Amino acid sequence: MLAQKRRGSSAALRLSRRRSQQFSLAGRGRQAGLSEAFAAGRMAGLTSRSAGMTDGSAASVSERPIAADSPAESVPANLVQESPVQAFRRSLSEWFSARSAKGRPSFREALSLGLAYRDGYAKAAGLLPPALGVPVPLKGKASVVITACNEEKTLGPLLDELDRLPLYERIVVLNGCTDGSFFEVKKRENVIIAYDPERLGHDVGRSIGASLAGGDSLLFVDGDMQVPAEELAAFLYEQESGTDVVLNDISAFVPPFGRQDEVTRCKLFLNQALGRPDLGSSSLTAVPHVLSRRALEVVGTAALAVPPKAQTIAILEGLAVSAPCTADVIQRNRLRQGNLGTGNKVAQLIVGDHAEALHEAVKRLGPRLHWQSVSRPELAKARNG
Repeated sequence: MLAQKRRGSSAALRLSRRRSQQFSLAGRGRQAGLSEAFAAGRMAGLTSRSAGMTDGSAASVSERPIAADSPAESVPANLVQESPVQAFRRSLSEWFSARSAKGRPSFREALSLGLAYRDGYAKAAGLLPPALGVPVPLKGKASVVITACNEEKTLGPLLDELDRLPLYERIVVLNGCTDGSFFEVKKRENVIIAYDPERLGHDVGRSIGASLAGGDSLLFVDGDMQVPAEELAAFLYEQESGTDVVLNDISAFVPPFGRQDEVTRCKLFLNQALGRPDLGSSSLTAVPHVLSRRALEVVGTAALAVPPKAQTIAILEGLAVSAPCTADVIQRNRLRQGNLGTGNKVAQLIVGDHAEALHEAVKRLGPRLHWQSVSRPELAKARNG
C-alpha cells in the first residue's frame, strides 16, 4: 500500500515537472517571438527614419497622406507619399504576413506581437507608440459603416477611436438628425457622409452604408457606441482569418432563459431553427459585427435592412458564420424612450424582423426547418430508454 502511494506520488511529481517544463518552454517561445517583433520593428523604424518618413520628432505623426488624399490605386505610385502612420502600418502588415505564412496566430497573440513591433518601430523612428494606433496587422482594406441619429456628443469620440485602426475608409450615415451631428462629422477629413433628413433606422442606414463601401471587409458600428479600438480590431482580424460573418458573442451578458426578453429569445430560436445553436443569441441585429466582401455579395446590401433575414441567408448559403469576439454593448448601449420596457416599438420591430427571417428559412428548408419529425414509437422508445 505504501509502495503504491509512493509510485503515485512519483508519477504526479513527474507529471508536474513535465507541465512546468512545457509552460516554461511556451513562455520562452513567446518571449522570443516578442523580441523578434521588437527587433523587426526597430529595423523598419530605422529604415523609415533614414528614408525621411519621419523627422525624428515624437509628435510628428499624421494620418493624412502627404501628397495624395485619394486611395493609392487611383494615383500614380511615384506621386504617392506615405504618412508616418501609413508607413508603419504597411511595414507591420508586410512583416506579419511573412511571419504568419505557416500559420495565423490568435488575435491575442497577434496583438502582442504588434505591440512589440510598434514599440521597436517607434523607438527607432523617434515617435510615440500610442500615436501609431492599434497595431493590428490587416491584409486587406477595411471599411467602417457608422449609422447615427442625433449623436453629436458621441460621434467625435467614436471617430477618434476609429482613427486608431488601419481603416481604408469611414462612412457615416446620418438619418433624421436634428442636432449638430452633421457638423461634428464635417469637421473630420476623409469621411464619406450619407445624409437623409428622414429617420431611416440603423438597419436601413447600414444597408445604405454597405452599398457605398469599397473595402474587402465591412465593420458596422452605431454612432453612440463607446467600444475600445482594440475590441473592434478583433472583429476585423477574425474576418481575415477566414470568417465571412463575424458576430458579437453576448452570451456572457445575457440573463438565464427565464429572465430573457422577447428579442433575446427570438435570436436564440432563429439560430436553433437554422441548425446553429452554437451561436446562442448572437445576431446581425447587434453591433459591432463584420462582413466580408464575399458575404456582402452573397447576401446583398438590400437584405441588410432586415438583419435576421440577412443572417438566415448567410447561414443557408453556407457562408462561414461565427461569434468569436465579444464586446459589451449591453452595458454601453444608450437607452432611449423607444427601446425601454416590454413590447416597446424597437422590440416589436426586431420581433417582426425575425418572423420575416423564419419565413425565408421555411421557404428554403420547409416547415420543419432543421428539426426532424420523430414517430410516436420512437419517442416512446427514447423516453423509456
